[in-house]
Amino acid sequence: MNKLFWLLLLFPVAHCGFGQSNKTSANSADATLGIAGNQGAFSLSVLHTWKLGARQKFGIGVGGRFTTYVAQNQYYVTAPASLTSGSTGPLVIFKDNVDANIDTLLVKSPQVNSFNLFIDLNYTFNNKWRAGFNIDAIGFSFGGSRQANYINGSTGKITQASPTPFNVLLVSDNDRGSLNSELYVNYFINDTWGVKAGAQFLFTEYTTTTKVQVYPEENDRFRNKSLLLCLGVTRRF
Repeated sequence: MNKLFWLLLLFPVAHCGFGQSNKTSANSADATLGIAGNQGAFSLSVLHTWKLGARQKFGIGVGGRFTTYVAQNQYYVTAPASLTSGSTGPLVIFKDNVDANIDTLLVKSPQVNSFNLFIDLNYTFNNKWRAGFNIDAIGFSFGGSRQANYINGSTGKITQASPTPFNVLLVSDNDRGSLNSELYVNYFINDTWGVKAGAQFLFTEYTTTTKVQVYPEENDRFRNKSLLLCLGVTRRF
């Protein structure tokens, strides 16, 4: 099972890195920097896109992305949908947060690294301009343990926390782990090189060493949602 997981994870990287573009597909790689206040992210990605439609303007792609996130004094809140929305399932996206169920974890210097497979949807206007959206689907995270302050109302305690190791895209707060997504526009200077600008919505998640939250159920997972301005460089192959 572990060998199958690694093969699935590494296939898009190898395919995008060494495959050849043709009339019905294209390969590219990005380096992207996201910034907002006292937090930032850097990502490297490779992407293989299949061109769709009679004019081949629409594209759907799959790729691999490494993201590293660093920040100062970030508040992570209760993550599981069973607590934040009071239920699980696809309809949680339409439900309001249950504030009484949400506690906080203050991490003074979070640093989370993730490697995920991602899905990309894009539209090519011409040889110069392209716009798209992508989102991480599945992968893993790693990083050092951090001292954190668990806060429940006016009380709290010191605990240790590490990045949640397994990442998977589900629906809204059903998501688990650290996941990156982008809404972007490319401008290509020539046939090979282009620049990218847009917005990056990044989930990062920490798991405490013990289940510090006990009401209304035990919980050790806490999530931070970051909206970042992103700028990057794109290379077409």
